[in-house]
Amino acid sequence: MYYRSKIDGVARIEPKLFGEVLKQAITLQLKADYEGKPNPELGMVIAVTSIDEIGEGVIIPGDGAAYYKTKFTALHYLPEINEIIEGDVKDIAKFGAFVDFGPFEGMVHVSQAMDDFVSFSKSGALQGKQSNKTLKVGDKVRARVIAVSFRDPKGPKIGLTMRQPYLGKLDWIEELVKGEAKAAKKAEAKEEKPKKEKKEEKK
Repeated sequence: MYYRSKIDGVARIEPKLFGEVLKQAITLQLKADYEGKPNPELGMVIAVTSIDEIGEGVIIPGDGAAYYKTKFTALHYLPEINEIIEGDVKDIAKFGAFVDFGPFEGMVHVSQAMDDFVSFSKSGALQGKQSNKTLKVGDKVRARVIAVSFRDPKGPKIGLTMRQPYLGKLDWIEELVKGEAKAAKKAEAKEEKPKKEKKEEKK
């Protein structure tokens, strides 16, 4: 989910930036430190939007840089358990599908791709045995987040499922909704028929 939050941070300003306007130097440093980098508390910072407060600078002996406590506002995306996401299938492997959504990539294990026995086809797609549904690179999908781990500093591991109702390839969901709408119309027509017959009997 996307958030706009006020964050307490520390900006390390190197000596080469001492000639810059302080606020500009801090903005440059915070952008370099936060934007586009995974963070367990923030998820992924999309943009540092404003510098709200700047404290007094402190120089640590032997370092040479100045450290400033700052409060800044940032736009960030934090994936949450049970969140519904939509994205594109980036890659398919024997063990599952990789989905790009927002600034992150998640994985749908082969057992969570659909409510069917799934195999890896020669064409590089995941295919359901009974339903004959296929999932391939480039497909647009809807999934639910079921696991989030930021233990790997290079990037979080996000587990997704598409086995629940109204999840999966968007084409599958569209077909399901159309089928349900037809079934509802038929059921409605069946209910209306006895009512008409009763009215005719009364006449």
